[in-house]
This record gives sequence, C-alpha cells and structure tokens, in this order.
Amino acid sequence: MDLAFFNALGEEIEPVVSELNSIVWGPLLLILLVGTGIFLSFRLKFLQVSQLPYALKLAFSKRQDQKSDGDISHFQALMTALSATVGTGNIAGVATAVVSGGPGAVFWMWFAAFFGMATKYGEAVLAVKYRVTNEFGQKSGGPMYYIERGLGWKWLAVLFALFGTIAAIFGIGNMTQSNSVAEALHKTFGINPWITGFVLAVLTALVIIGGIKSIGRVTAFLVPFMCLFYVFGGLVIILLNIDLLPKAIALIFKEAFTAESVGGGVLGTAVRFGIARGLFSNESGLGSAPIAAAAAKTDHPSRQGLVSMTGTFIDTMIVCSITGITLVMSGVYAGADAGVDSASLTVKAFDGFLPVFGNTVVTTGLILFAYSTILGWSYYGEKCFAYLFTDRSIYIYRIIFVLFTFIGSGLSLELIWGIADICNALMAIPNLIALLLLSGVIAEETKKFKEIRRRETGMEPPKEVPVR
Repeated sequence: MDLAFFNALGEEIEPVVSELNSIVWGPLLLILLVGTGIFLSFRLKFLQVSQLPYALKLAFSKRQDQKSDGDISHFQALMTALSATVGTGNIAGVATAVVSGGPGAVFWMWFAAFFGMATKYGEAVLAVKYRVTNEFGQKSGGPMYYIERGLGWKWLAVLFALFGTIAAIFGIGNMTQSNSVAEALHKTFGINPWITGFVLAVLTALVIIGGIKSIGRVTAFLVPFMCLFYVFGGLVIILLNIDLLPKAIALIFKEAFTAESVGGGVLGTAVRFGIARGLFSNESGLGSAPIAAAAAKTDHPSRQGLVSMTGTFIDTMIVCSITGITLVMSGVYAGADAGVDSASLTVKAFDGFLPVFGNTVVTTGLILFAYSTILGWSYYGEKCFAYLFTDRSIYIYRIIFVLFTFIGSGLSLELIWGIADICNALMAIPNLIALLLLSGVIAEETKKFKEIRRRETGMEPPKEVPVR
C-alpha cells in the first residue's frame, strides 16, 4: 500500500516538529521532571529505598484485594503499566542516549530513574485516591481526575486528556511502536512494512476490544515473559564477557562527570540525553502509568503506589541497564552518527558478542516490547478520550487507534519520534504541576499507610475502638 500523501505531508512538517521538539524538551522540562522526583523523595523520606523490598514483594505476591474496589489485580495493573513503559525506548532509546551523550548517559539514566520512582509512587497514590466509577461500573482515574477533583482545575485536566489522547494515537503509544516493529522485521526478514502493520492492527484489535480486563490478562502473561527473555539474553552476554564489565561500569561513571558531559551547553550532553531517554522509557512524571494504577483492586492508595513504583525500577534499573551496559561493553557506539538507526546499533552490540543469538534477542525483544506498549497505551488513550467525550465513545476511539497502528508502520521514523517526544512533554507539564501542588495529599496518604503497615507487622497494637 502506498500512502504517498502521508509521507509527503510528513516531509513538509518534519522541520517544524523537530524545532518544536527541541523547545519543549529543553532544560526547563528536564529540571522540572527530575526536580519533582527529588522534591517528592525528600518529602516522602526516600520511600523508594526503605519500601522497595516490600513493594517488590507486594507486586509479585499472590495477595488479591478481591473485596476492594477495582477492575484488575495489583499484578495486572503493574503489568499493564510495564507493558506501556517497557518498549522501544529500552532498546532504541538507550542506544540513542549512549550515542549522543556517551557512556555517562547511562549513569544519568539511573539517576533520573531513582528519583522517578518517588514520582511514579505519587502519581499512583493520587490516581487511586481520586478515581471514579464510570457508567459501565469500571474505575477511571489518572491525572485528568486528580487535577479536576484535587485542584479543581477542569481546564488543565482537559488539556492533559487531550495531550494523552494524541500521544496514545500518534505518538509513543502507537505509531512509534508499530513503525519500529515494521522496520525491524523489514531489515531482518524482508517483510513488507504494511504487512507487519496489518498484522499488528489485527492483533491489537483482538485484545483491546475486551477493555482493561482483557488487556490485563494478556499483559500479565506477555510482559513477564518478554522481560525475562530479554534480560536473560543480555545477562548471558554480560556473564560470558564478564572481564569487560568492570571497565564498562568504570567508564559509565567516569564519563558521567566529565566537563562536557555535565557542563557542555545549557545541560551537559550525558545529563541531557541520559535523563531525557531514561524518562522517555520509564515514563515517570508523564502521567500515563497512574491511569492503569487507578484500575487496580486495592484497599489503600499507597499500596498501589508502591506497586507502581516498582515499574520504574524494573524498566530502567534492570531492562534499560542490560541494553546500556552491553552497548558500552561492545564499544559500537564510538564514532556512530547521532542519526544512526539506534535499534540496529543495539542489534550490532548484541550480535557482536553472540552472533545470531544476539540478533534474535534484540529483534524479538523489540517486537514484543513494542506490541505490549501498543496494548498498554491503547488503554491510556481510551481513558483520556472517554474523559473528553463520553464512556460510550471508546468504541470510536478503538477503531481510530487500530487504524493508526497500521498507518504508523510505513511512515517516516524521524517524524513519528518527534511527535512522540512533543506529546510526552505536553502531557508531563500538567501532571507535574498537579504532583507538586498535591504533594501534601501524597504525604498524608503515605503517613496513614505507614500506620496501617505498623499494625499489619505487629509493630503497633491496633487502636481500641470505644464501644457505643
């Protein structure tokens, strides 16, 4: 199929998109994103450290809050959020950061993720606290609801929902993913991109027609498998070349603090690209993940907040680290042009250590990551669309979403990624404003939950209730 019109249009607006992208993703937004995480970390007394073991246990335990309000389990909510965050950014995005910012970008990716865990926690707490029940009896929540109900700023909530809808259909949640899969299959197996787009569209339609419960079931199976497959493949490469690991880690830390890395330009290259691509991958602060968190069956907002927090840890500290460390160990980033196909660079790194097997790991990972992201973001966009219109309008949205899954497979990669970056920035700004202004609510809910945890663990006897 030849969509010459779309490609011609893309060539016309690509320079505008590129310029706008450089403006919205400037130093101010990066400082706001990381600054929010730092502020929440101190206000919550670095909860991402003290509560991480319990959070991981809670996320992967068989505990089910069946008597609590919600549509899906803690685990399914986490897997739905992870399905959206573990995407091409973990493969292509990390490679872009290393090529543009050097090995030091990996450190700043970790830095952003550490503080981003507090941000992700806060988002989920607010999402559960301010969620509502829609006309189908399902839970609806996310930034648009806590902005409206917590701040009383309906206009800002509408803006977030508008940007979220655009991002889901045209940006990170759909077209970038189908485009990356089509490109990978075309280069590896010579498959026509439009064929890939058609198959992806059909597979997506079969899942999202069932709503969040269907998406939750599929992602609960798909996400653990794909993460373990990719991480296992990466660990095999690292362990077989363990002698290169100390040098790679040392280089990451050394390059993170060079004059150019930290002070070059308005923000150093390593700092800028590490933080930007790290946040692009784990989505802390964008306001996307709390939409899934709001659907979870939970007895307290903070309990789901802790589960959601583990998503950033898994996405960046584990999955992205596999890509980043392998790239640095391989050295293929050195001398690579900033416009290089970053997914192909990751393939080259993996394949250089383990021919055929390495290619298979990255290509398979890219396909599964991208498809899972499409599923997760279909739900995010659906909830934003329903907020703007009505709950019954979701059927129209699903048709549009599937159509653009197909269209995205054959368009200009540069244009699509540019649109994705802009949409993410426009989502993040309203969400970060709400997080900062509602940080007192987050802190109060956390304080209440800590009292519950003390009683649960026997550290504090339950308070006697006076008999009336």
